[in-house]
Amino acid sequence: MGYYDGDHESSSRQKGNRGGKFLPALLGAILGGLLVLFTVPALGGAGLLPDNLYPSNEEENGLGANENAIERNMDVDLTTNVTDAVDKASDAVVEVVNIQQTDFWSQQPAGTGSGVIYKKEGNKAYVVTNDHVVADASQIEITLSNGTKLKGTLRGTDPLMDLAVVEIDGSKIKDVAEFGTSGDLKRGEPAIAIGNPLGNFPGSVTQGIVSSADRSIPVDLDQDGNPDWQAEVIQTDAAINPGNSGGALINIAGQVIGINSSKIAQQEVEGIGFAIPSDVARPIIEDLEKYGEVRRPFLGVNIIPLSQVNTYHREQTLKIPESVKGGIVVMEITPTSPAARAGIKEMDVIVEMDGEKINDPIALRKFLYTKTKIGEEVEVVFYRDGKKQSAKVELGKQT
Repeated sequence: MGYYDGDHESSSRQKGNRGGKFLPALLGAILGGLLVLFTVPALGGAGLLPDNLYPSNEEENGLGANENAIERNMDVDLTTNVTDAVDKASDAVVEVVNIQQTDFWSQQPAGTGSGVIYKKEGNKAYVVTNDHVVADASQIEITLSNGTKLKGTLRGTDPLMDLAVVEIDGSKIKDVAEFGTSGDLKRGEPAIAIGNPLGNFPGSVTQGIVSSADRSIPVDLDQDGNPDWQAEVIQTDAAINPGNSGGALINIAGQVIGINSSKIAQQEVEGIGFAIPSDVARPIIEDLEKYGEVRRPFLGVNIIPLSQVNTYHREQTLKIPESVKGGIVVMEITPTSPAARAGIKEMDVIVEMDGEKINDPIALRKFLYTKTKIGEEVEVVFYRDGKKQSAKVELGKQT
């Protein structure tokens, strides 16, 4: 699976018996030629279409037209729910330019993405974008919808959720996006993407639907081929192209329901894009703005999935019952960590936390990072020497 590549629709053709189709095709071509021969002169004499394709009223009357003739004048209402939504949100969507140091003397743009102004407070304003849009930037430039360029100061980034917050001068800011709720999204409802595709088309708008409101996709942060996280995303068929990253996915009310993040880029794939849900993004954004980092709960264990343990060690070392198919094995414990204080030991097999099954490391991270808070007490269920036990753990702050 690749990301940010062009889409191409592939097709196949089937061969069949063409003999039975040749004669009708030939007759059709002849008849078509005769129709053109007798029709074109009526439109332009020498075969060229006239400037005025439709006859005048006098010509219509001469041809027998009367007061019941078809009305050709139409009143078109160009204002729709979609245009209203775009008008409400588009001025809060900005261009984000990642400028990197090329040598001691010079800098140059290394990439372009999008961002959303979500807050203005005093003389400061704040933009949310993707972590991968501003990664390794030595300088960030923000371009407003009216063309004004502002210096951006990075407040913090979160590679796990692919979010970043940039601070800008608030004196130039008039429009701030309204965030909506992504938790009640339904498949099939309208979704509108606003951003700067390819870095050349600022304020571009694409329309589609919510294909899935709660899709999970693997995230491999260290590029070792093994997923480190299962990101919860909104799937949409609204076009999301390179440069759209960090832009807004809005609903029909003009509220931001997601931060555009990525797409599947394979030749045979079309219309599969992803956005970080607003409900997921909101607490991450708040932490990045306030602390410069995401403050996540901490258990204090080094673990491996039970699935990686061979049969011998499952039976002889862990003494785990055959009925236990999933879990995480504690390989190491950080001294004075919450797990250590709760009495959890090496070779314990954690299978459940507060009633949630913990089948692998990703499930543990998801539980800790999305369903708990620092200082909260949780019940950990584990196996030790084949016996099922439990302990109360007060979660600490990840450092």
